[in-house]
Order: sequence, then C-alpha cells, then structure tokens
Amino acid sequence: MLRRRFTLFSLQLLTNNNPLHPLHTLTPLHPHHYRHFSTFTSFRRPPPDPNDPSTLLKEDAFSLCSQMWVDNFRHPDKIITNLSSFLRRFELWLLAYQKVTTDETGSYTPRSSIQRPELENLLALRNAVIDGNFKWGSRLKFHIKSPIDKTDYESLSKRKIKIILTTTQPTPFQDKIVQEVLLMILEPIYEPRFSSKSFAFRPGRTPHTVLRVIRRSFAGYLWYLKGDLSTLLDGVKVGLVINAVMRDVRDKMVVDLLKSALVTPVVTSQVDDMEKKKKKRKYQKKRVLNEDEPKPDPYWLDTFFGFAPEEAEKVPNWGHCGVLSPLLANIVLDELDQWLEGKIKDFYVPSKSDVIWNSPEGEAEQGNTSWPEFVPTSGPDKTRKMDFIRYGGHILIGVRGPRADAATLRKQLIEFCDQKLMIKLDNESLPIEHITKGIMFLDHVLCRRVVYPTLRYTATGGKIISEKGVGTLLSVTASLKQCIRQFRKLSFLKGDKDPDPQPCFRMFHATQAHTNAQMNKFLSTMVEWYRFADNRKKIVNFCSYIIRGSLAKLYAAKYKLRSRAKVYKIGSRNLSRPLKEKKGQSPEYHNLLRMGLAESIDGLQYTRMSLVPETDYTPFPGNWRPDHEKSLLEYIKLEDPKTLDEQQSCIREQGLVTPQDYISMLVWNYKKSSLPMDHLSLVKSNESVAGSQHLLIGSNQDDHENTSKEEENDASMNAAEV
Repeated sequence: MLRRRFTLFSLQLLTNNNPLHPLHTLTPLHPHHYRHFSTFTSFRRPPPDPNDPSTLLKEDAFSLCSQMWVDNFRHPDKIITNLSSFLRRFELWLLAYQKVTTDETGSYTPRSSIQRPELENLLALRNAVIDGNFKWGSRLKFHIKSPIDKTDYESLSKRKIKIILTTTQPTPFQDKIVQEVLLMILEPIYEPRFSSKSFAFRPGRTPHTVLRVIRRSFAGYLWYLKGDLSTLLDGVKVGLVINAVMRDVRDKMVVDLLKSALVTPVVTSQVDDMEKKKKKRKYQKKRVLNEDEPKPDPYWLDTFFGFAPEEAEKVPNWGHCGVLSPLLANIVLDELDQWLEGKIKDFYVPSKSDVIWNSPEGEAEQGNTSWPEFVPTSGPDKTRKMDFIRYGGHILIGVRGPRADAATLRKQLIEFCDQKLMIKLDNESLPIEHITKGIMFLDHVLCRRVVYPTLRYTATGGKIISEKGVGTLLSVTASLKQCIRQFRKLSFLKGDKDPDPQPCFRMFHATQAHTNAQMNKFLSTMVEWYRFADNRKKIVNFCSYIIRGSLAKLYAAKYKLRSRAKVYKIGSRNLSRPLKEKKGQSPEYHNLLRMGLAESIDGLQYTRMSLVPETDYTPFPGNWRPDHEKSLLEYIKLEDPKTLDEQQSCIREQGLVTPQDYISMLVWNYKKSSLPMDHLSLVKSNESVAGSQHLLIGSNQDDHENTSKEEENDASMNAAEV
C-alpha cells in the first residue's frame, strides 16, 4: 500500500510540476491502471559493487588469521596449492595497512579512523597485486601513500626526481603493506613445519630459550662444533629460495610475487668521502619532529641494541622482501635442520653403562631431571649421541663420543652445505672444541667443572641414603670480556685489563633525573638479559659500576665538580641527590619536591651486589613449546570428537561420574523425592473422630515425620553419590 502511494505521488509530482512533460497532457488513469503501473515501477535494491571496499569487509581479520593458524597446525604436512583466495581477502589488506601505519606514525590506527579514499587506494593496491601489475620499489607512482608523506610528486623538479631515482630511499609504504600480507599468509604455513631446534626469527623463541635448552639438554656432550652460516643471510640465490618455498607452497601468484621481489634490483648509492667530511664539519641542528612522526628510540634502548650478540646482530634483508626475509631464511635453512635431525637418529648408539642415555630408543629423559646440568662420572664406554641448536645463521652441535665422530660429522656437514646451500665451508670455519676450553654462544660461555655433591635418594623400603658423589656440572656464564668489548664499542669505557669508565656526553643536555631514569632502564634490561647466567650478580654489578662511573664523570664535567669523588660526596653513592643546588640561592630540594616544582631523582639501581637478583634456575621441560603453539594444539585436540569419546570411555572404565551427570542426578533425585505444597494428601487417623483434619507444614511437625523425611533424603543423596 505504501509503495502504491509513493508511486502515485511521484507520478502526480512529475505531471504537475512539468507542463512540458508528455504525461502532463494525458488523461488520468483508472485506479486499477495505477496498480499495474506500480508493479512495474517497484524499487529494486542494486547488486553489491565489487569495487566498494565496505562490501568486501565480511569477516574479522583476526578470526581469519586464527583460522589459518589452526588449519595449518591441524595438517602440517599438507602441500598448499591455493593461496590466491587469501590474497584476495580485503580484511587482511586492511589489517596490514593498520599495522604498517602504526609503525609509521607511532600510534595505533583504528578501523573507524580510516577514511574512504584510503580504503579505495588500498583496494587499488590489492587489485594491482592480483592482476600482476604491481611493481616493487616504485619511487614516483604509488597506489597508496603513507599518512605522513605529504610530498606532491607531480610538482617536483627534475633535480629532485633524479635524486629520488638514483639515491637510497626508504622502503615504499605500499611495499610494506604487501610484505605484511604475504607474511600473514606464509608464516602460519611454515611455523608448524619448522624444526623445534631452530630459534631465530620465530615467534615465542628468544635467545633466553636457547640458553635454557642448552642448560637442559647439552650437559653430557664433550665435543662441540660451532658453525657460522651468516654469509647466507647477506645474500642468496633466487633459485635456492624459490625451490625451498615451492617444497610446500605451489601457488603461482604467491611464488611469482616473491620471485619478483627477489629479482627486482634495489637502487642504492654510495656517499663519497668528501661528502662525509662536509657533513661532519657542518653544524647539526636539532631536528623538530612532525606531529604525526614517531619518536626515535630512547637512549637506553639504543644503547641496549648495541649489546646484541654476534649471533643475533645480523638480520637478513633480501631484495624488496623486507620483513619476509627472516622467514625466507628459515625456509631455506629448514632443509639443514631436517638433515641434522636425521643425523641425530643415525648417530645414536646406546651403551648400558652410560649414566644418562642408555635406552634403546634414545627418547628417555636424563637420569636426574631435577638437576639436568649435573652429569655423574661414568666409565670409558659412553653412549654415542649428538644434538644441535640453530639460531639464525649460527649453529651449535654437541657430540658425545670420541673426537673422530665429530670429525666425521663435520666432513658430512661441509659436503651438505656445499651441495644444497651453495656455501663453502672448511675446517677452520667449523672448529671442533672440547667443553673444557669453553664454548662461546650468544655472549655466554659454556664450560664444565668437577663437583662433589652430596646425593640423597630413597632406597627400597623407604630408607633415605646420603652419599658423596662426583661428576661434572655444565656452567652457562656471561662473558666478561665480551661485555667489556661491547661497552668499549659504545664508548662507555677504554682499556682492556683495567677498564676505565668514560663520560657519556650524549646525555650532556639532559637533566639529572632524566639521565638517571634512562640508565636505570638500561640496567634493568641488562639484568633481564643476564637472567640465566650463573654469574648474574657479578656481571650486572660490573655493568652498574661502568654506568655509575660514566655518569659521575659526566656530572663532574657538566657541573664543574672536577672529580668523581666530589660528585659521589654531593650526590651520594647512587647519585640520587641533586648536584645543581647552591646554598643561599634556592630553597631546599625537598621543599621544591614537596611543592611539585622539581622532579624526583631516582638513584641508580644495583650499586651493590646484594641488590642484584639471583640467577633463574627454573626447570625447563624437555618437550618445550611456545605458549601459542600449546594453545593451538590444545584447541585442535578439543575440537576432535575422538577426544570427547576417549574421555567418556575412560570415565566409564574407572567408574567415575562427570560433574554434569552428577548435577543432573542431584536435580532428578530432588524432584523425585520432594513433596510439593499443593499436592499434600490428608492424613487420616483411625483413632480420631470421624472427619478429616488438615495438617499444617511448618516447624511443628512431629518427630516421626521428620525421621521419615531425613531417611528419604539420605537415600536420595546416597543414590546421587553412586
């Protein structure tokens, strides 16, 4: 009815307002003609526009990514042939845009704040990638630009265009978005396929995990091979990467996109020495950041990054792959991991007289799982076994057995790297070292020492026996020489045998409160970095000494106090007292602090060794997995209907009752045994007068009725418990 009225109104408006309209000269129609006319002019909703970004956002991007992780962990060996469907999902592109924009601006970008023109540009980028029209490393023509990029590329002069095309430029914004989308698609595919013994460039696996694994599993090994494959991270052949990717992914669109990213040349320019000298001589003014420009790393974080160990310092960056490069490096090196895992099984030869590994399968736990670093002494006949850990381009192999076995393994490893990875290695790049000499890995030294502990164990009959034992203990200590070398690289000290702290003039213009706060953050980070080192107290106390001496020299130069001793006398041992105050010219510091006119100065932490926390010796499980992998596997297990059937059959076999069944039995027995108020029957007595008496229910019931009611309730509860 409403549609008919709307049609009549529009027709009348059309004929009345426009005298020249042909319908104005026509005679009025009969009402049934209007009815037929309205059926032909009914409103129809137009079909959804495939180029409209709002119609493409059908599902939440996080749920889509979660489903990808679950599916790939459920079928880790499945060869993937169709990834184009995920590459077309606009939800992933929008999530990648949010992440890259957050990295560019330094603040989170919610979906509601993204304007429609930006969504249309993002959709154009997606269509260009799908159609094969996307070009990596574009300098002037972009499908989408960064929010902080205000450059008008159409009005640039020829000189500026030449500079942009011939000099090194940051990675384009649209390239970062494409890299993030590929990372979100490929990472869930390869994570369940990677070896559990590779720890670099993977979520949930840190250098701390490597140190804990070494402490847990490498106590019984005598010979160590330390290999450096970092030349692979500097540059790799395109065919090697593509062949490694195509072992598991056979999607042509994704493979071609990766190949073009590796093949497309990167424009770089070398700065002449004369230009460097000119830049050094020129006075560098403080640059004012834009409103939407992220702040640089603070001083304490920049300083801590300088302490990165050799194994974690180099991050691959191949072609235009960007954040994809570490994942591609792990894909290439995964073939080496699988080969070494096969060697572990072939190398294992058990011996019954061995005190650690004496089972035929080789999968049994060590003899003392509560103290895995301790290895009791055993006879000359030991089990032959090997294990390895790879962190990035560095690999550590432990061998238990004669040195000849380690030499044979080294020869086979050199041949494998030459044939499969095209890396030339020799005996010098793969040295064989004994554990007594100390093995450096991740700036920690692995060594062993002889100990004589008192072992207590329970014998047959429950008798506790204490006896003196002898064995070796694996020690994981932080390298003091490496720490001094890193401080010298950051210009915090000079000298080797007798290190002398140097003032950190980079904090010269900062206040005392800000400088102390920055150094406290740095010391807290160093305490966490050396968390699992046996000499944690000693190494952190040394770091605190260097930082405190450096600040004392800085304050002596800044406030003209001449010596460190005078700085310590005024500012105390931890430099928590103000050094700028002059008597008679300003109120006391405590009064200014109470009135809020001065900022509080925090003293330096860990100035005494007793303030440094103890080493973390938390037991590490043998079959350790990151938290996200355990959650995924648990979720997949709960989704499997066989899990529920197994639990129910186990409950029936043991004669147990589930909580749900127990509650239902309680409710059923309560309903069955209880008497409703409105269905109470009248109790008749033969000795009473003829008639009926109504009995009241309350607190004045007789003892006989209470007893019978309690017996019925006890019977129902017993039935429920059964």
